Amino acid sequence: MLPALTMGDPAGIGPELAVKAWRARSAPFLWIGDPALLAGEVPVVEIGSPEEAAALTGTALPVLREPLAVAATPGRPDPRNGAAVIASIRRATELALAGKVAGLVTSPISKHVLRQAGFPYPGHTEFLAALCDAPGEEVMMLASPRLRVVPVTVHVSLRHALDLLDEARIVTVGRIAARALRRDFGIAAPRLAVAGLNPHAGEEGLMGDEERRFIRPAVASLRAEGIDAFGPLPPDTLFTEAARRGYDSVLCMYHDQALIPLKTLDMAEGVNVTLGLPIIRTSPDHGTAFDIAGQDRADPSSLLAALALARDLGEQRRRFDAAQ
Repeated sequence: MLPALTMGDPAGIGPELAVKAWRARSAPFLWIGDPALLAGEVPVVEIGSPEEAAALTGTALPVLREPLAVAATPGRPDPRNGAAVIASIRRATELALAGKVAGLVTSPISKHVLRQAGFPYPGHTEFLAALCDAPGEEVMMLASPRLRVVPVTVHVSLRHALDLLDEARIVTVGRIAARALRRDFGIAAPRLAVAGLNPHAGEEGLMGDEERRFIRPAVASLRAEGIDAFGPLPPDTLFTEAARRGYDSVLCMYHDQALIPLKTLDMAEGVNVTLGLPIIRTSPDHGTAFDIAGQDRADPSSLLAALALARDLGEQRRRFDAAQ
């Protein structure tokens, strides 16, 4: 089985990256989108089912047609194509749930454009959780060869993130992360570093008491469940080269605390992974890049990493499940 790559916003760099990923031949995939977006760039064969895709590997890009409402212009997103973008994601997810593709890799979407098309979700992750009947269980991980980070709160304002943080949420995210590290990443005894929220992890309450009130108790709860969690640790020293050798992933308290170090260290090979779902889902760690769409400037490194990681996680999960 091959992973399915969704279309993403057709006015962004998704189609260009799909072309470059197919030319690289490093991680085969099938594409769900409008074949017109790829016309003349690579050999394309429309297929009726994922089972037909394997025979085309290396000779043509297998495509499951998902037609656009209007022709796409690079750099000029059109909400009228939102339905096709959403349908591509839905179809890929349904195929993954049915075991007909190895997982899904999602190309970048514009949350703002989809909102104009009536899309009610903050982003991919929440939509996928709903499609998988697992709302509230979805957890974001950003992974690269140099660092894995898991934000406890994600696509909310910093002020709102502070309201959402509590012991129960940290424990839930830590539990899901530890299981994914074992099941999907093949780490038998994962080590979870837990970041503090405040400067110097609160300095024993002098710079904030959240560490004492709920982060430290959350770490104790995780350890009571047999999870090797430790902290809270000062965020300003948690991502040094020496510190990274001491853990397998970091639980971060809010979005930018996780994504800034990951993208600084390894923007090109950073991959967004959704944990806690019954399917494998990865995504390149960048956006639609409307400003360079259609200019042949998009770097496919993150997409290639996302395709390879989807393949590897799927294989590892199958081995893990077979051994249980």
